[in-house]
Amino acid sequence: MERPIDVLNNAKGKRVLIKLKKGTEISGILQAMDLHLNMWLENAEQISDEKKTMLGTVLVRGDNIIYVSPEKGE
Repeated sequence: MERPIDVLNNAKGKRVLIKLKKGTEISGILQAMDLHLNMWLENAEQISDEKKTMLGTVLVRGDNIIYVSPEKGE
């Protein structure tokens, strides 16, 4: 049985979708993470109301994350 942390480890190098506490969604390629769920993303983009804003390389602090999901088709 896979644990949630195993699913995220298997998603390294793939695109993930992150939802933050303030409702913001960020999509990017997961490069690394730690046990606090701080996440380093490459080619990240902020998604809001069908509008995408390119962010580039970002570090998302784990305590701001509501959920993380590997994107479909990845």
